[in-house]
Amino acid sequence: MMPAFFPSRTVSVYMATMFLTRTFSVLAGLVLILMTLDLLGKSGDVLAYPGNGQAQLWTYVSLRAPQIVSTFLKFSVLLGTLITLATLNQNSEVIALKSSGLSAHQILAPLVVTGMLVALLSFLFNERVVARATATLSAWEKVDYGPMPSGPGVLSNVWVRDGEDLIRAGHATGRGRATRLEDVAVYDRRDGNLGAILTARTARFDGAAWRLEGAKRFDVATGSVTPLGTVRAAAGVSPDRFTLASVNPDGLSFTQLYSAIEDLEAAGRPTQSLRASLWHKLSGPLSAVLMPLLGAVAGFGLARSGRLFLRAVIGMALGFAYFVADNFALAMGNLGAYPPLLAAWAPFFLFLLIGEAVLIRTEE
Repeated sequence: MMPAFFPSRTVSVYMATMFLTRTFSVLAGLVLILMTLDLLGKSGDVLAYPGNGQAQLWTYVSLRAPQIVSTFLKFSVLLGTLITLATLNQNSEVIALKSSGLSAHQILAPLVVTGMLVALLSFLFNERVVARATATLSAWEKVDYGPMPSGPGVLSNVWVRDGEDLIRAGHATGRGRATRLEDVAVYDRRDGNLGAILTARTARFDGAAWRLEGAKRFDVATGSVTPLGTVRAAAGVSPDRFTLASVNPDGLSFTQLYSAIEDLEAAGRPTQSLRASLWHKLSGPLSAVLMPLLGAVAGFGLARSGRLFLRAVIGMALGFAYFVADNFALAMGNLGAYPPLLAAWAPFFLFLLIGEAVLIRTEE
């Protein structure tokens, strides 16, 4: 039954190849242009750090390019769909397919299946490449494009408040009791005034307080520095306040974000906005499946009627309307106005129904 729903194997492969070729050609052009513009704006910041040069610029490109690919892949799928269907319509190939007895859904079937493949590749690319590149680039930006901290899960420039005191950790690694802080500074404040600054090379949590190693105390009033060796400070400040101080969902894979949400819930913190981002990691790549349906209006109708361009504009408008609705729903989910599942999945199913309604109304 399923093979009978598709056109012949030759036609299906022909349409899928056209679709993939045009999609990734558009994506390559967008990435090249946008990466050039982004590099022009950021190269000054990267080169501002002493010692940075061409190697660091290429490092920035390698970290930023995956983000651009992930962001604009769905736009490329939409444009690839419109170009493919408009070309088939212009060459009267759609008319030939319909005259052979195929319905509009059967004509679109190869593109939808190919969109599923693109969605799977997009998900795997986001999980394996984009999440790591985003986390690394975020950490690099926090050190002003200086030497990057090594190791997975490294957080940079983390600030925590303990009553009136402020605690800064240059780097934080690990989870739970295994959390390790480096380049630590404790700002001792009383009645809104800074009294002393306690600095240390490293700090570890011993279950009740933090053991600061190589500690020094700077007294603001006298200006004197006193070596203290190993001391205990910040009693009651749990490790999760450093490691979960700022969870960037874009810098975590699906499984890592799920684990972070569980840790936050165990610590009694709100996780609704992160759950919306978690489910959007699944619904986002699936937008590639919607694009052939939303852009289908460009593939049907008589090309000689002079309305092919108008149909292409309508298909593009439907696609961009989906992107606007998707971003709006995700923003509402991050604010807590929408439930996480609704924020992540409502735009997908809404425009799935809209695309089906337009296709059935005009062609079926």
